[in-house]
Amino acid sequence: MNWISTLLGNLNYGTILLLMLLESTVIPVPSELVVAPAAYHSASGELNIFLVVLSATIGADLGASINYFVALYVGRPVIYKFANSKWGKLCLLNQEKVEKSERYFDNHGVAATLTGRLVPGIRHLISIPAGLARMTYWKFLLYTTIGAGVWHAILAGLGWYLHAIVPENELEDTIKQYNHYIIIAILGIVALAVIYIVIKKYYQGKKQ
Repeated sequence: MNWISTLLGNLNYGTILLLMLLESTVIPVPSELVVAPAAYHSASGELNIFLVVLSATIGADLGASINYFVALYVGRPVIYKFANSKWGKLCLLNQEKVEKSERYFDNHGVAATLTGRLVPGIRHLISIPAGLARMTYWKFLLYTTIGAGVWHAILAGLGWYLHAIVPENELEDTIKQYNHYIIIAILGIVALAVIYIVIKKYYQGKKQ
């Protein structure tokens, strides 16, 4: 997709918002190659890092809302049909990935829309089971905003840090090298969030 490459090469608040909107639907846009480079340029004063995170999070909210309402109104059979279609495959999508996001949602409840935003392979699809389950939209939006905001803040922190040690022509390769460390950190955060939710539900159950 050459037009995505063009947008990646011309990062500003508008393109950041648009790319993160696309990433939160079904179009394969790597958020680490959007937010981290934008934050890298923020460190040199070209952009404001807080506005980078804000733009990315608003874009994620918009994209996730599209998925949510599509799932809410068209239902599971149409979602699966698209996932298995030629267009779905072009978006690196298939029914197995959708079902994986549904299982994650079923196992973690409504909080999955928060923790799921931090899980690779689940992040951009977790809004689909939320729509299928008819989760309250404003609760969905709140959890999505928190999860997306945390994810983008981590990527922005990485980009800001790399500005001091990596020349721009090596930035993309370095981000890819750091990617597995990011995943480990994110999964640790998710694990802590799940533990907190479980403990909270346990004590709430004891009070009843």
